[in-house]
Amino acid sequence: MIEVEHLSKIYGSTPAISDITFNVEPGEILGFLGPNGAGKTTTMRILAGYLPATSGTARIAGYDVHENSLLVRQQIGYLPETPPLYPEMTVEGFLHFVARIKGVSPGDRADKVKSAMERCNLQDKCNTIIRKLSKGYRQRVGIAQAIVHDPPAIILDEPTVGLDPRQIIEVRNLIKNLAGSHTIILSTHILPEVSMTCSRVAIINRGKVVATNTPENLMTELTGNSGYELEITGETQVAQQLLQNVPGVSSIEVIPTPERFAPSADGENRTHLQVISQPGREPGKDIATVLIQSGFGLHEMRRMNATLEDVFLQLTTAEKNLPSATDIANEEEAA
Repeated sequence: MIEVEHLSKIYGSTPAISDITFNVEPGEILGFLGPNGAGKTTTMRILAGYLPATSGTARIAGYDVHENSLLVRQQIGYLPETPPLYPEMTVEGFLHFVARIKGVSPGDRADKVKSAMERCNLQDKCNTIIRKLSKGYRQRVGIAQAIVHDPPAIILDEPTVGLDPRQIIEVRNLIKNLAGSHTIILSTHILPEVSMTCSRVAIINRGKVVATNTPENLMTELTGNSGYELEITGETQVAQQLLQNVPGVSSIEVIPTPERFAPSADGENRTHLQVISQPGREPGKDIATVLIQSGFGLHEMRRMNATLEDVFLQLTTAEKNLPSATDIANEEEAA
């Protein structure tokens, strides 16, 4: 549905984005992540036809964004970070106005506006002046104007910024309900939202895409923080030596003992260890067996998994790319 190939945008001598390539399949929600200034908004503005690219191509529903700009705009709904609203209009009046300028035929406008309000849960606000709405409802009106002409592709730039937790959940559920019938690019800084909403993620840093994959695969690829946290009693150095010989253990680190661990109610001094696993290994059972059979007290053992936040921080603070799903598939075919 959305195809981006070698897209670049240069302001003077400064590249905003450089050689960006990714695609979004029909009905998919792609989370578009990156730190401030990474090039997310520039990319989305090019896709929406607001900015021309310096080089490369972008196609939406088969239409080239540069060569068929008007046709592309009919295929997309765009919500910038600040919703483009007219505060003195009513919700329903504004959506009728948007439907008209987006080319919805007069006979279909009422149905399209009604459908957009229902999908965004705005029926009880249809006659309310927009400036009187809360920020959460204004965001809903912004999404409604993006979908009022029922476009196949939707681009959402920070749709939950500034919302309270309840409003974030409501907008998140709205976006999830749009998937399937719409292809969505979602830019956000709220990483748990991406895990719960998006089927795939593209991470951009310094104007370049550094990873594209499902959230689950990205977290699997980041193995540096996979392992276990242990709370034990016994000789620390002996425990480290024993655990180092357990198959699948990569490294062991003594970490500062939290107040909740020291001292214990029974007066024992406890040690807090972080055991890092080798990629693809799950040595938890062997770790517990070795410690218990050697007479150590194992008071707590917790699985430690990499999170999407770990992936994001690693990829945006270091020059490291993770393989994409396509790269992995090609490697498997070659093997």
